[in-house]
Amino acid sequence: MKRLSGRLWFGLFLAAVSASSGWAQKSLTWQEVRDKFQQANPSLRAGQVGIDESRAQEITAYLRPNPNLAVSVDGIQIAPSQGVWKPLSGATESPNLSYLHERRHKRELRLESAQDATKIAVSGQSDLERTLVFELRNAFIQTLQEKAVLSLARENLSYYDHVLDVNRERYKAGAIAQVDLDRLEIQRVQYESDLQTAEVNLRTAKIQLLALLNDRTPVEQFDVTGPFEFSDQIVALDAVRQIALDTRPDLRGALQTVEKAKTDHRLAIANGSTDPTFAAWWTHNPSFNNPFDHESLGASISVPLRIFDRNQGEKLRTQLDIGRSEQLMEVARAQVFSDVDSAHATVTSTVTLLEPYKARYLQQASRIRDTISFSYEHGAASLLDFLNAQSDYRSVQVSYLNLVGSYLSAANQLNLAAGREVIQ
Repeated sequence: MKRLSGRLWFGLFLAAVSASSGWAQKSLTWQEVRDKFQQANPSLRAGQVGIDESRAQEITAYLRPNPNLAVSVDGIQIAPSQGVWKPLSGATESPNLSYLHERRHKRELRLESAQDATKIAVSGQSDLERTLVFELRNAFIQTLQEKAVLSLARENLSYYDHVLDVNRERYKAGAIAQVDLDRLEIQRVQYESDLQTAEVNLRTAKIQLLALLNDRTPVEQFDVTGPFEFSDQIVALDAVRQIALDTRPDLRGALQTVEKAKTDHRLAIANGSTDPTFAAWWTHNPSFNNPFDHESLGASISVPLRIFDRNQGEKLRTQLDIGRSEQLMEVARAQVFSDVDSAHATVTSTVTLLEPYKARYLQQASRIRDTISFSYEHGAASLLDFLNAQSDYRSVQVSYLNLVGSYLSAANQLNLAAGREVIQ
C-alpha cells in the first residue's frame, strides 16, 4: 500500500511538471512581442540613456557664469620697526568681487540650442525604434511563415501516407505492380525532406526572433501566433505619402536640425558681442593719516575691445551649416517619397498575384489532386499523372504561402516607409 502511494505521488509530480512545461509555452501575439522588445532590447535602452544625457546638457547650457572673489593683502612689514615687529599693523586688505555679465541672451540661446539637440536625439531614438521594429516584424513574419510551411509539410506527408496505405492494399490485391509501389514509396522522401527542412527553418526563425528580444528562453518553449493572411484593402498612395510626411522621425529630425542650425547661428552672432565684467571691492588701509579714512570702497567695469576677434569664423560656419542642413532635409524628403512609392508598388503587385491564388488556384490544385488520386486508385489514371498532380498541389500551396509571406513583408516595408502601421 505504501509503495502504491509512493508511485501515485511520483505520477502526480510528473503530471505537474508536464503541465507546467506546457503552460510555459505560451504563444505570443505581435503586440506582446513588440511590448517585450521595447522593454528588453539593449539598443533601445542605450538610446534612451543618450536622450537623458542630452537633457542633462540643457542644465549645463543654462548655467550662469560664476562670480570671482579675490583677496589681496599689501604693506606687510618684513623688518621690525623701533625694535618691535608687527607685520600686519600697516597692511592693506582688499577683497574684490567681480562678475561677467553676458549680453544678447547668450544663456537663453545656449539653452535653446541644447533643447534643439534633445529634440533631435528624441527623433533619432524614434527612428532607431522604427528600424528595429521593422526587423522584429520581419522576424515575426518569418516565424509565422515557417509555421505555415511546417503545417503544410505535415499535412502533405499525412495525406501521402494515406495514399501509400491505400496503394499497399492495392498491391496486395494485385491491382498495381511492385515497381509502381516502389516509385510511390521513393517519392515519400521528398515529403520527408520538406518536413525536416521546415522544422529547421522554423527553429532558425525562432532563434533570430529571440535574439532581437534579448530573450534566453529555450526554443522549444517559445512560440508566436498571429494571422498569416493577406488583405486586398490597400491604403491610397497619396494618403500614405501624407502620413509619412507627418510621421517619419528621420524627416522630423532633419527639420529639427535646420532649426538648431538657425539657433546656433543666432548664438554665434551673440557670442561676437562684448560682455562687460563688473567688479567692486572694499579696502582697509591703516596707513592713512586720517583715522577716519581707513575704510574705502571701489568699483570698476572692464570691457574687452573686440577689434580683431568678433567671432567671424563661427558666424560664417553656422550660416553655411543652415544651408547644408536645408539640403539634407530635402534629401530626407525625397527619400520618404521614394520609400513610400516603392513599398506601395510592391504591396499592390503582391496582392495582384495573391488574388487569383485565393480565388481559383488553391481550389483547382486541391480538386485536381483529389480527382487524379481517386482516378489512379481505380485504375483510370497513370502513375505519372498521379505524381504530377501531387507535385503541382505541393508547388501551388508552397507558392501561395511564400506569396503571403512576401505580402506581409511588403506591408511591413510600407509601414516602415510611412513611419507607423498603415497595414496591420
